[in-house]
Amino acid sequence: MICEPLGVPYEDHEFFQEHAGVTNARFKTPEEAAETTRELRRYISGLIEAKMDDPAEDVPSDLGARVKEGDLSLAQAAPLGHILLVAGHDTSANMITLGTALLFQNPDQLAALRENCDDPKFVANAVEELLRYLTIPHLLARRAVVEDIEIDGETIRAGEGVSAALPAANWDPLAFPEPEKLDLPRRAAHHVAFSWGPHQCIGQQPARIELHIVFRTLFRRVPTLRLAVDVSELKFKEDSQAYGIYELPVT
Repeated sequence: MICEPLGVPYEDHEFFQEHAGVTNARFKTPEEAAETTRELRRYISGLIEAKMDDPAEDVPSDLGARVKEGDLSLAQAAPLGHILLVAGHDTSANMITLGTALLFQNPDQLAALRENCDDPKFVANAVEELLRYLTIPHLLARRAVVEDIEIDGETIRAGEGVSAALPAANWDPLAFPEPEKLDLPRRAAHHVAFSWGPHQCIGQQPARIELHIVFRTLFRRVPTLRLAVDVSELKFKEDSQAYGIYELPVT
């Protein structure tokens, strides 16, 4: 999905899939991080330069036009394409596999989704609840406090830094009663799986569209779909900032 709007030839998908994995790895060395960033930036820069001479309807062409007009330098445009490429691939792929596995573990919710897969509002609500429940970015949002605030008897002063865990916020019982319960009809659109405010994910709407299509279509097309192994056999990505499953065997 992410190849087409970014103008990436599909035959190159193994290259950026490998480097996206390194980018999101929790235990990569500084040398590995620097090398994979260089490789991806070099690759994206090449795409943008090629599209400057032969534009199409894709993101590198748009970035190339901005470079030609002098709004951006190539060095500024390449990181934008880099972020979209990595974030748009790894997180969505993980969300699809984890979401499918979670629905298998909650047959009542899966039955409700099957029954309402032609109702766009139900599917949209279900996707928001899956995003809330799973919160693929397993990382801390680092922010600076703009005014004094008291939380649980502790005063945080303006200008001090805080780290907020997105998964913890999405399981806050004050915001989501019985947060450990998967409830697809729940109104969960106020979750922070994409963060919040000016730093929220710039790719959240394409991600939502992908997930709407997947979960609206998958179980209708393959109504007998089920896990091919026990849940205990699944290998989860504890070593990545983008939580997921390495393989999801189904039958």
